[in-house]
Amino acid sequence: MATNNIVLLTGGSAGLGKATAELLMKSGYIVYSGSRRLSDPHTDALSKGEIIPLQMDVTDAKSVQSGVDRIVAERGRIDVVICNAGNGIAGSIEDTAEEEARFQMETNFFGTVNVLHAVLPVLRSQGEGKIITTSSVAGFIPIPYQGYYSASKAAVKILTQTLAIEMKQFGVQCCCVLPGDAKTDFTAARRFTAAAQSPQSAYTERMKKAVDTMAHDEQNGMEPVEISRAILKQIKKKKMSLVVVPGISYKLISFIFRLVPNRFLLFVVDKLYS
Repeated sequence: MATNNIVLLTGGSAGLGKATAELLMKSGYIVYSGSRRLSDPHTDALSKGEIIPLQMDVTDAKSVQSGVDRIVAERGRIDVVICNAGNGIAGSIEDTAEEEARFQMETNFFGTVNVLHAVLPVLRSQGEGKIITTSSVAGFIPIPYQGYYSASKAAVKILTQTLAIEMKQFGVQCCCVLPGDAKTDFTAARRFTAAAQSPQSAYTERMKKAVDTMAHDEQNGMEPVEISRAILKQIKKKKMSLVVVPGISYKLISFIFRLVPNRFLLFVVDKLYS
């Protein structure tokens, strides 16, 4: 049984969240799996780990606070918080209306903010705890026709690093995980802006080609459990890493992107998705 074993995981009903919940359960953790559509409860007989469904909409601060209050009432503490809920919307910057941009940011960025606001007083009062946020390699690679997705993930990365500085004095560690392409239902769930679907859009043809390339890469990408193992590894560490990029190929890409000029990076990305 894990020593610090009470986990709040958002976005736990599908994809990476579901894979992470299952891996943690098998490793002996009690996972409160938060989502709008409830996942099924499970118990692992060998490890005594559990997945406990938790009704939670990260875009609703009251819903988040209610879920956190329930965990504290039932368990007395929260040891690990994994902010994983997210979605994707595709379309050029010009073809993305303000409300569509806000839709993207509400889940990916402000959803993380809502969870943090609810859990930080708990972790601070405990004098310990671990926070893991899910960003993306799109947080440092500008993805054409998913600019708001990239922006939201970049914001999560910077927020997490800032939080690491602020929470160090209270014994709370923070880690940001940046997955690359992964084979999940995120691809099928991706939305398109209204204007992006119009034949009158100046971007439609190139946007569709770019998103098709992305979808192909995602469905031939990493298995979500590989990313889940990277998350579990950080939870088990005495001192978490500040930033984790799962997968050797994406680690290499991350390293290269820090070395070469931005103009060259944009040239390469443009060629990849044109």
